[in-house]
Amino acid sequence: MSLSKKILSFLHKSNATRLAQKFFPNSLTVLNYHRIDYLENNQDMFQPNISATPPMFEWQMAFIKKWYRVISLQQLTDWLTNKAPMPPHAALITFDDGYADNYTNALPILKKYDLPAVIFLTTGYIASNRPFYWDLASYCFVHTQTDRVQFPDGAEKAWQSVEEKKATLKSWIEAMKKLSENEKQTWVSQLPEALGVSIPHDFFENKMLTWEQIREMRNANIEFGAHTINHPILTRISLTQAREEIIGSKQKIEQELEEPVTSLAYPNGMQTDFNTDIAAIAKEVGLASAFTLLSGPTLNSTAKKNPYTIRRIFISHNHSSAHFSLLASPLNRLRNS
Repeated sequence: MSLSKKILSFLHKSNATRLAQKFFPNSLTVLNYHRIDYLENNQDMFQPNISATPPMFEWQMAFIKKWYRVISLQQLTDWLTNKAPMPPHAALITFDDGYADNYTNALPILKKYDLPAVIFLTTGYIASNRPFYWDLASYCFVHTQTDRVQFPDGAEKAWQSVEEKKATLKSWIEAMKKLSENEKQTWVSQLPEALGVSIPHDFFENKMLTWEQIREMRNANIEFGAHTINHPILTRISLTQAREEIIGSKQKIEQELEEPVTSLAYPNGMQTDFNTDIAAIAKEVGLASAFTLLSGPTLNSTAKKNPYTIRRIFISHNHSSAHFSLLASPLNRLRNS
């Protein structure tokens, strides 16, 4: 066992993470999930977006249910608008994108533990067979017969093993995030030909939620927020386009659910992926909050002062129970990553 894993195990078993939580009752712990599924069911999809297997997700929900006061997005909005108090040790469960396994795998567990959650929908993908670029890239890398790929900076990277290929895929996707949206779309559209792969026209069917499923989930205490129409990184497009992406996503959900949308999750959500201008747009179009992917938790006083930069904790299927308990703890903010 590595030193870092030994430290994690010690903190978990010694209840140090729980003790730290007691000293920070007035903080908001927001968990961020993407997909809940088994890796073996997703050999062709981008596996880093699988946040947890169903058994691990259930363990995490039981843990959060026991040690935190799980709130709804509406409760958070009421607190931000001074209509209601915030309970101590508050936690919010969120998902991004709108994958179908949120319905098939996550919803039954959330219902079992009577937990609310919010899903931020990328509305241009809902009820469609349109793949996100990271899933399209993953399919191409899995099925290519070549052993190298070109990057936007002109470099060519090769691989000699499956693990090296997976690492190159992740690097290629990260490189896409640094491009303008137009440049990214060009590179993504050329990838199948560059890797000599033909994607079946129906391969990505039923990967995303349908509006019927979304309405059923809404009746089961799941709320929905905006995650743009097309999932561009908002600082890689013009402010006019950013406004259209935010408003379009918000309005589509409101049209389908016939209720107001009050919150936004910034695509990618890291420090360079949003700014004060983007946050101002969110406020101007009537959203009460917006979420980043800067790791949390967030002190209540900070969230109240800056409701458009609320932190969230990215959850990965690589996280052990000890790692999860540390991430959810205020000790998380002492980490460098």
